[in-house]
Amino acid sequence: MSRSKPRRKSSPPDPSRRQPKPPATQPAVAIPERHLDLAICLGLILSIFAVYAQVGHFDFIHFDDQDYVYENVHVKAGLAPASIKWAFTAVVSANWMPVTLLSHMLDVQFFGLRSGMHHLVNVLFHALSALLLFMVLRRATRARWPSAFVAFVFALHPLHVESVAWISERKDVLSAFFFFLALYAYVRYTERPGLGRYLAVLGLFCLGLMSKPMLVTFPFTLLLFDIWPLGRVQWPKILWEKLPLFALSAGSSVVTYFTQRSITTVLAAPLAPQNALLSYVTYIRQMFWPVRLAIFYPYPRSIEASEAAAAGAVILSVSALAIYLWRVRPRVAPYFITGWFWYLGTLVPVIGLVQVGRQSHADRYTYIPMVGLLMILAWGAADVVGKWPRTKPAIAAAATISCIVCMAAASAQAAYWRNGVTLFQHALDVTEDNLVAESSLGYHLMKAPGRCPDAIPHFEAALRINPDDVETDANLGFCLMQSGRPTDAIPYFEAVLRANPDSAEAHNNLGLALSQTPGRDADAIPHFEAVLRAQPDSADTNNNLGACLVNSGRPADAVPYFEAALRTKPDSADIQFNLGMALSKTPGRDADAISHLEAALRLRPDHVGAHHNLALLLVKRGRTEDAIAHLEAAIRLNPNYQSERELGAILSTIPGRQSDAVAHLEAAQRLHPDPEVAKTIARLRALR
Repeated sequence: MSRSKPRRKSSPPDPSRRQPKPPATQPAVAIPERHLDLAICLGLILSIFAVYAQVGHFDFIHFDDQDYVYENVHVKAGLAPASIKWAFTAVVSANWMPVTLLSHMLDVQFFGLRSGMHHLVNVLFHALSALLLFMVLRRATRARWPSAFVAFVFALHPLHVESVAWISERKDVLSAFFFFLALYAYVRYTERPGLGRYLAVLGLFCLGLMSKPMLVTFPFTLLLFDIWPLGRVQWPKILWEKLPLFALSAGSSVVTYFTQRSITTVLAAPLAPQNALLSYVTYIRQMFWPVRLAIFYPYPRSIEASEAAAAGAVILSVSALAIYLWRVRPRVAPYFITGWFWYLGTLVPVIGLVQVGRQSHADRYTYIPMVGLLMILAWGAADVVGKWPRTKPAIAAAATISCIVCMAAASAQAAYWRNGVTLFQHALDVTEDNLVAESSLGYHLMKAPGRCPDAIPHFEAALRINPDDVETDANLGFCLMQSGRPTDAIPYFEAVLRANPDSAEAHNNLGLALSQTPGRDADAIPHFEAVLRAQPDSADTNNNLGACLVNSGRPADAVPYFEAALRTKPDSADIQFNLGMALSKTPGRDADAISHLEAALRLRPDHVGAHHNLALLLVKRGRTEDAIAHLEAAIRLNPNYQSERELGAILSTIPGRQSDAVAHLEAAQRLHPDPEVAKTIARLRALR
């Protein structure tokens, strides 16, 4: 037997004894994991707002923003009961998305139509989505830095600027918010399954679908998440538990398809398969090299078969590799199948197999799909570091530089969204034959004060691309008229009328162009008459028709139209003046004419024409002094040949006023040399 050694009793340390010094270097204090995660979240928030704070000063864009917000009467009413009801029954831009519409109404409720605040709400949802993405990946994989990399690139990539800086793409950032929130709820459900947690996933998915139907692929992404990182490959159990989710997706897909069919936004696209294959490869290229980004990419007129075949070969090869790694070597890059098919699958609703709209592809479509490719990059880099630890500094530096470059590029890209002019000018700079960019830039220039002449070449370019674009015909005609070229505008308004023969607006525009063209008043009359058949109470049209009748030598016929205009706009000085002039040219109606010209002057005392023509009528009625006062008023307001000559002629008939008459006639002669006036001046001087 072995004896145990007696234990020595430890004595308390003697404070008087000198203690040994601690080593010169102490081990670093570990930062708690929760603090690191909070620091990452804070970094995400700060970097996002560093890029997107500028949008708080940006305008609405007349490219869907008017339909969603500033011209939508229901949204502008805020959260009124009738508007809320409308949100659940309306289809806007070919989609049923009540939650998105309610969010716009909430913005209006709080901020009115201050565009900057609407932009910043988009930024807020984008920031929340980035935070949720980090939290989902962190919780599901337990890998902090790969999760952070995915979240940072998602937050800062230039391809995502369109979704954030475009108010109309609230549906993107809002649906992504519910997507990642539902994914987080699903991860929690897999940790401890229960009915309440499952219903949370189902409810959040419903909210996501009601924000944007593109989320129909969500159940598919859950299956991919089951494979990796959750490791729940328990067929058919994981399929059965998702049947309610797939049912919701199927229902949403059917509703969306038939909704879009009903409003004719589903276009015939014979190149759809080829374009879809090229788009998959284009998005990958843009992810790594995000240059020449635009709000709109024109649909190609032709696609080389070799290009489409090469793109298809790349997609099939990578897909085969992903399946091989999953089935044959599951421990090698298990994330590859989830990331790759996440990318392919979530793009299916917008890849163009069913073509909606005229774009070949769009930056906004990558908002959620890009996450799949980023997961491959992040966990692939982590694998490299695990096998070759010495590469860690280089990979960390590359990841950091990538985020910084993305941040700078996104900030520059966001600046183009300041207003419609800068946005569509940039689109023209980086694309070719872009009908939408040409016509949209023309529209924004047309609406800017004094810039109609600048809009004309862009509308002309749009018509060269598509000569049948009736809206561009109408806009070009309007700009030509505003630029003092009504004769040039006539063919474009005629083109609009050929396409829409019953359009009151087209008749009105053509009537205006004809009425402003010398000698074409008679041609304008039937067009204004057509407008009045549809809009009999239109004061402007009644007034325009009356003016054409007067100019065509039919003043008596014009009187009823001016009277009709006056019933609608009794406080219009111009209509009072026009009616007075028509009456003055109608036999026996001088007294009525005087009454309306005096009414015009009460409404607008600086109306030069009313002063001048009222003076002529007053002379005929023997009210010479009153006539002189009105002519003098006309001259004070605007020295002109007609008033100076008339005043000189009247004064020349009054004894003792010949000198004044000569002065006014000389002023008239200076303004417009006239031999008859010269003779009158000579005669008056001779009399003096």
